[in-house]
Amino acid sequence: MRCLVLMLLVAVTACSRTPDEQVLRETVASMQGALESRDPKAFMAGIADDFTGSQGSLDREGLHGMLRAQVLANASIGITTGPLDIAVQGDRATVAFTATFTGGEGRFLPERGSVYAITSGWRRSGDDWVCVNAQWERKL
Repeated sequence: MRCLVLMLLVAVTACSRTPDEQVLRETVASMQGALESRDPKAFMAGIADDFTGSQGSLDREGLHGMLRAQVLANASIGITTGPLDIAVQGDRATVAFTATFTGGEGRFLPERGSVYAITSGWRRSGDDWVCVNAQWERKL
């Protein structure tokens, strides 16, 4: 009987999977950390090959170039996000939030800052999620 219970516990544990919303939150946090660490390549791991952004005027390579330019222009990059509003519909999801971006020479206070409202579309890719599109609007 103990063996049966142990096998059942192992089976249930092996079949459990991280909830989609949690995976999306962790992915966004990882991408945020990559930018703050000045690592655009790590950020791009969460971006789909067929990504489109800024009302279709930016593809994956364009986004990567834009991020590299920001890293070169700012010795330090800070990002503060508001609460994530996540809606999962099967293998698709939407993540909306506000983000405050700061940058500068790495001194005590940043020289530049902007607040954006961001809405991003995501697609499940195996156990992971990748961003397939994003729209952003500067608020401040």
